[in-house]
Amino acid sequence: MGKSFVQKILAKYAGKEKVEVGEIVTVEPDFILSHDNSSAISKTFIKMGAEKVKYPERLVIVLDHCTPPADSKYATNHKEVREFVMKQGILNFYDINRGICHQVFIEEGFAAPGRLILGSDSHTTSYGALGCFSAGIGRTEAASIWATGQLWLMVPETLRIKLEGKLPENVFAKDVILFLLGKLGADGALYKSVEFCGKIVEDMDIEDRIVLCNMAAEMGAKNGYCLPDEKTFDYLKERVKGSFEAVYPDKEDGAEEISFNLSSLKPQIACPHSVDNIKEVEELKGKKIDQVVIGTCTNGRLKDLKIVAKVLKGKKISKNVRLLVFPASMDVYKDALKEGIINTIIEAGGIVMNPNCGPCLGAHEGALAPGEVCLSTSNRNFKGRMGSNESFIYLSSPYVAAISAIKGEIDYEI
Repeated sequence: MGKSFVQKILAKYAGKEKVEVGEIVTVEPDFILSHDNSSAISKTFIKMGAEKVKYPERLVIVLDHCTPPADSKYATNHKEVREFVMKQGILNFYDINRGICHQVFIEEGFAAPGRLILGSDSHTTSYGALGCFSAGIGRTEAASIWATGQLWLMVPETLRIKLEGKLPENVFAKDVILFLLGKLGADGALYKSVEFCGKIVEDMDIEDRIVLCNMAAEMGAKNGYCLPDEKTFDYLKERVKGSFEAVYPDKEDGAEEISFNLSSLKPQIACPHSVDNIKEVEELKGKKIDQVVIGTCTNGRLKDLKIVAKVLKGKKISKNVRLLVFPASMDVYKDALKEGIINTIIEAGGIVMNPNCGPCLGAHEGALAPGEVCLSTSNRNFKGRMGSNESFIYLSSPYVAAISAIKGEIDYEI
């Protein structure tokens, strides 16, 4: 029997010839990501009795969850992070003017095929789009790695999701992952290594693959993974830091495999209050909305904003809707400025915010009031996620979100 991608990469980092599913191994990650929660992690680090980060060059810290700080609590949090960064000599620090951690991590070249990356954020799974093993961990685990450079992991089973066919016009990666969540459920891949493959994935660019791996976390996956190919290597040419070596699964690796032909897939939407409460958008057509949020680590990249601008060009958003757009990073923001995308959004009546997580977690710049309905391109819609426990969140692609902002109600046809 051959070995899966995750067996190969965890064996490599554990210094073993082979590992088995269910085996617990100790590994040293190439990089460990954290964000505003670095303040809490540093307190745990100190409680452990640690004084010096073992490998400061492996830490990547990005302030992004509430930037600039909305109140003194967040401001104090950021101050504590900056002080810890200075004291520990951490060079890979990105302050409030850089963007959302997962986008910044990729743009700065830390993610590459064959690397092992851990992060104190569940959507660290995003980097699997570039062929690495990347997984979210808890704050205490992050503090342990800061102190020792190591962490133990259990080798997960592999779930291979083969996506065949050709996506219809105006159906996107977000629709694909929402469809899969509807089929598999929010617990459909608990602690599994989810591999996305097939013709549809091969046709996707890196931005779309990031969407799949980002939301692998929503089905309970330990990590998401796409096989690196020429698109991957081209994307990394001017970006990646250091050398890397791609890791691929053997042909007969014993993985569980499921297949879907998505040639007739229609736009999908996640309904309150669960990410796997999936319906076709046409079933929700006419549902009134108060706010539309476009952005986050799931759908705030340049490709997403181009789709939005194409829909909004020469049109106005509904007077009853607030359209908030969050580019995923300052690089994305600058590129969108150059291409006239930002102006198109503003002319349509949208508000373009600084790159940050903001309303995605109900922290900043767009929290919801009781009874309000929001359509978002983010990745979670449980009660209270964007503010009030009495608000309602729907999740869709940027295309559906932009059309709905114009109509003032959920729709997928201009």
